[in-house]
Amino acid sequence: MNLFNVYPLYDITPVRAEDVFVYDSKGEQYLDLYGGHAVISIGHSHPHYVKSLKTQLEQIGFYSNAVQNPLQQKLADAIGEQSCLHKYELFLCNSGAEAIENALKLASFHTQKKRVIAFQNSFHGRTSAAVAVTDNSSINAPLNEQHQVTFISFDDFETLEKELKKGDVCALIFEAIQGVGGLDEPSEDFVYQMEELCNKYKVCLIADEVQAGFGRTGSFFAFQKYKINPHIITMAKGMGNGFPIGGILIHSEIKAKYGMLGTTFGGNHLACCASLAVLEILKKEDLQQKTKALEVFFRSKAAAIPQIKKIKGRGLMLGIEFDFEVAELRKTLIYKHHIFTGGSSNKNLIRILPPLTVKETHLEHFFNALKKALSSTN
Repeated sequence: MNLFNVYPLYDITPVRAEDVFVYDSKGEQYLDLYGGHAVISIGHSHPHYVKSLKTQLEQIGFYSNAVQNPLQQKLADAIGEQSCLHKYELFLCNSGAEAIENALKLASFHTQKKRVIAFQNSFHGRTSAAVAVTDNSSINAPLNEQHQVTFISFDDFETLEKELKKGDVCALIFEAIQGVGGLDEPSEDFVYQMEELCNKYKVCLIADEVQAGFGRTGSFFAFQKYKINPHIITMAKGMGNGFPIGGILIHSEIKAKYGMLGTTFGGNHLACCASLAVLEILKKEDLQQKTKALEVFFRSKAAAIPQIKKIKGRGLMLGIEFDFEVAELRKTLIYKHHIFTGGSSNKNLIRILPPLTVKETHLEHFFNALKKALSSTN
């Protein structure tokens, strides 16, 4: 049987990883500045993480949500402590796309409406409603087009109110920093306008933190740069450091009832254990705070390279933009300099999403390699 061929693959086979490094089947070492789509938050194979999962697996790895699982409450308490979002409740699932699906479904339940406002260049996932609110027609099948979604641009105050005023919108979903879309951010005024208008027109404001959450941007969630209270917050990726887990935080004004959401694997014992280990390391090693200093260092190094036209993002969710497409440059970084980086729908942008355990020396190595790669590709 062949694999269904939907991924263009680099000719690299990782077999081992430790902290910010990945090792392939030929024994080559790669500096990981992409973290597998921002998934690796506390470094590959962190000893505490590995030990926690091994210990849990020896006890119980899985049972259904039909029984008590105290690890779920322990995880909710830990997320509440580090995010300071004490007026929210936690629902656990398996992935970012599933978190988005549940968030949109819950918003529709709560408002009894079904149209969604999303933003141009957004990316929210590849499943049914998640891909419908993703601004990429090439990955939307006809089936997905049955969802009622209106795309507007960031900072278009007039269109936002015009659409919400129609009275049929259940949710407005936004990324405080767009990930796949190229690290663009709405203005501060627009963020506050979104919250004000959502409250005025009885619309759920959904903050998509699947990529930006769990300390990556210098605050626990990227939207916390602003003093807003979204109705629902989605999370996944860095939440489990590679173990599949996702979740939504739901404001207390939205009430639960039996059966409105459900999952087979979500919130299982191993998944909770993985996320708890992540939170313990984030706190013990002060990784969230360290991202701020590393951003300053990164920006200073990037500013010294004249080919870089713009530096985007916050914390360790960063991008460097050029006036040319970067596909060949990224291949040079991978194959010649053994450095993983990320792309985006902005073909001129390289995304930098390393484990939060990355150090200045690793970033220094990247910029030295980048200078050499730029010289060889020009």
